[in-house]
Amino acid sequence: MNQPTTQPLAGFTVAVTAARRAEELTALLTRKGAHVIAAPALQILPLADDRRLARVSDELAHHPADIVVATTGIGFRGWLEACETWGTAEQLKTAMHHSRVLARGPKAKGAVRAAGLTEEWSPPSESSAEVLDHLLDQGVAGQRIAVQLHGEPLPDFTAALRMAGATVIEIPVYRWTHPTDTTPLDHLIDTTCQRGIDAITFTSAPAAAGLLTRAHHTGHQHHLIRALKNDVMAMCVGPVTARPLQAHDIPTQWPRRARIGAQVRTLTETLPARFPTLRVAGHHLRLRGHAVLLDGCVHTLSPTLMRLMHALAHRPGQVCTRTHLLSCLGPDADTHAVETAVARLRTALGNPRLIQTVVKRGYRLATDPH
Repeated sequence: MNQPTTQPLAGFTVAVTAARRAEELTALLTRKGAHVIAAPALQILPLADDRRLARVSDELAHHPADIVVATTGIGFRGWLEACETWGTAEQLKTAMHHSRVLARGPKAKGAVRAAGLTEEWSPPSESSAEVLDHLLDQGVAGQRIAVQLHGEPLPDFTAALRMAGATVIEIPVYRWTHPTDTTPLDHLIDTTCQRGIDAITFTSAPAAAGLLTRAHHTGHQHHLIRALKNDVMAMCVGPVTARPLQAHDIPTQWPRRARIGAQVRTLTETLPARFPTLRVAGHHLRLRGHAVLLDGCVHTLSPTLMRLMHALAHRPGQVCTRTHLLSCLGPDADTHAVETAVARLRTALGNPRLIQTVVKRGYRLATDPH
């Protein structure tokens, strides 16, 4: 006997494109009931191997910046941990005691203090825009400003500082590269194009750009963009992450706070809302990506049976012809296959009265009158 589920993402397939914290995001989605497909759209360049970061760090250790901007806690900590491997961490921290340190948010502030440093100021909004306004209001002409990046550049931020007369030193913590093994990503692109994914999560702009770039290289970008525009939800962690997708006019959503916990909560609210509840033969029926919720109970269906369900639910209560249902079964199916498939669908749903036979015409969902 099926029991009603309390998992809001039960019956949905959700993709994770993150490289960092992918396991955490996968666990959060799984606890909400989602079937998760993990396919990193990028990989992180190991800090200890990043010669560019080592060079910039050595420059700042010998010539302290006037201002240091810490944008993320994990990025600031990772920067200092990398310097530990090169033996320059203490010298860098000593140099930063002579700098004015700004922290973008509480996590960056915590990392600054854990390093034995004290931030001069931190915005209550955790906004890079507010940090920029603060610096420009104080005047930055002639100042050397070190900006700790985190996987992606901040072109608007740094350009505004340079236009105001500052010398900007970008600290490229956690730079991204293309994944060495693209097999999972290629599988994700193919599955998305075939509408086998209900939502794709993005936690960084490089991940969103990486997915689109790989699809372009494999000749699937047009089909991928079409799927994301029409059927597959793009759930980003924040507006900056969404920009590569918006450049292709792909609809995007994100939470009010740029946190993966908030991202998952927003997904659990918005993705099920795409599928209305139907009253069918006295029951509540709701479609999901690879399942049907009947009175809250999950009935997982094969891709073929899900195509039949989508066809029947496209115009609830109206007759769906045998010819149309036959097209859902593939090119090798014959007319008898429709009857067999409908019988299997009735059995999978556990209630034959949900789907009515309309003699000589086809089938319909037995929707209740309003």
